Formats: sequence, C-alpha cells, structure tokens
Amino acid sequence: MDDFYKENILDHYRHPRHAGTLEEPTHTHESHNPLCGDVIRIDLHVNEDDIVDKVAFEGKGCAISQASASMLAEMIEGKPLDDVKNISKEEILEMLGIEIGPVRMKCALLSLKTLKAGIYGLEAEEWDDDDEDW
Repeated sequence: MDDFYKENILDHYRHPRHAGTLEEPTHTHESHNPLCGDVIRIDLHVNEDDIVDKVAFEGKGCAISQASASMLAEMIEGKPLDDVKNISKEEILEMLGIEIGPVRMKCALLSLKTLKAGIYGLEAEEWDDDDEDW
C-alpha cells in the first residue's frame, strides 16, 4: 500500500470533510452495512440549476467507510446532479487509492450506495452489489 493513500484515508477518517447534516436537504438517505455495522447518512441540497451546492454526511464505522464518505462529499460538491448519478464503483476505488479486498468492498462503497439510493429514492438494499450500472 502506498503510504500517501493510507495517510489520506486516515486524514479523512480523523478529520472528515462535510461532516454533519443539512437543515433542508433536497435528498437524504441513511444506509448501513449489516456485515460490520458501518452506518452512513448523506444529505444533499440540489439547487434550481441541478447542481449539488451543499453536501453533508454523518456516520460511524471503519476508517475506509468514513473516509470514503468524506472523499465522496468533497468530490460531488459543486457538480451537476447528472454527473453525480454517473459516479462509478471504479471511481470510488480509484479515489481511495488502495487495494480493497472482498471483505472491505462493502465498506468502501457504502457511501456511493447511500448517495445513489438517496438520489433515486430507493432503499440502498435494492442496489445489487454486482450490478455494474451503479
């Protein structure tokens, strides 16, 4: 593992960006990983131009799940909602920059799953982990 990426993950875990909740989100969702107990809630405010102008998250869990949520929040703020809808699993894994084994994959992708479930108004459990479309 490259030390830069390990340090980056630890920094986001210890000092999460966009931590908290929004008072008036246009989209919100909370999901958990039943395998390990990690929890993520993501709030978005999408303005009249379909731009994510505010994002916040809160959660508890391992360094990978919490760092992934922090990094994802940074990534999506200021982006058009259509671009956010198209973020892939591969982009999240690349953003983390470390090799993620099968056991930690659900941790790494929990924030993306929560985000997409909130945007589309679905329960996160409805997303198939093996589906390449999310």
